[in-house]
Amino acid sequence: MTMSGLCRGACERCYQLFPCLADPGKRSSLGLKVALVLLHMVFLGAFFLFNSVLVEKTRKEPWYTAIYLVLFAATLIQYFVTSFSSPGYVIDAMRAWNESHAAAWEMSKASKQSASSKSQSLRPSMDSNLMRRSMHGVNNNAWVKFVMDACPPSSSPRTWTCTYCNVVQPPRSKHCHDCDKCVLQFDHHCVWLGTCIGQGNHCRFWWYILEETILCMWTLILYITLLKVSPSKPCYLAVTNQTTYELVRRRRIQYLRGIPERVYPFSKGICTNLYNFCCARSSIYAIEPFPTVEELDAKAKPYTCMDMISCRCC
Repeated sequence: MTMSGLCRGACERCYQLFPCLADPGKRSSLGLKVALVLLHMVFLGAFFLFNSVLVEKTRKEPWYTAIYLVLFAATLIQYFVTSFSSPGYVIDAMRAWNESHAAAWEMSKASKQSASSKSQSLRPSMDSNLMRRSMHGVNNNAWVKFVMDACPPSSSPRTWTCTYCNVVQPPRSKHCHDCDKCVLQFDHHCVWLGTCIGQGNHCRFWWYILEETILCMWTLILYITLLKVSPSKPCYLAVTNQTTYELVRRRRIQYLRGIPERVYPFSKGICTNLYNFCCARSSIYAIEPFPTVEELDAKAKPYTCMDMISCRCC
């Protein structure tokens, strides 16, 4: 057997064990989930295990790192809870509606059959498949009536029928071309989660976004702290608008004497510094004025939460 045949056989065996991998859409969604988890885990490991500053901080303040790790774990759990939750498909709602009314329909049918038991004994019984089709048609009619009651007056079922699913959509529903299903209270299709956001998982999605935002902001604060403590980090000079000479010979430079080491007189914020360094086309003869005493005092103030919100560091 050739190598291609072995690979094909292994793939078929894998598809039998994990049917979700046979669908290209689900396979790509699963690959994206695994990649995001690995990215988070590798970043966390490199961030905490190979940085002496954070290791020392963890020893002195274990509660700080513990809270960060709890938030990290909660964010990952919320990610999977949201990605594997159903957004609320119209076809599932219609199926649940049909099942809830099937019992009532069968009871009504049984009462009619018992009332005419004599006449039924003289003719053949109804075919089971025909009975199921009849019940399905009655339930579909009940679903259409239920949806039409929720639609604006003078609406027709044809107006609210999806041209792709051929189901009658309730108000605020929409067909998702990625999931190939109609979604109740459709918000959007999230490619990062690999699922639609709708009535069933909108709240979970909001909580995930909140946790991910807090985690990103906390990580950014940690990274800024590391830049202040460890000046040997890459891009540190560009971020703080310093030269190598100013970094190495700070104590010998006259205009930098008396200024705290963590105050960078010519810094205009991280974003502005990077933009001026990488993108801005300024004259090579541009002269930067030395900041005033008031500006130096403002730069020397420690960052607060409000400063982060107002983007003072940028």
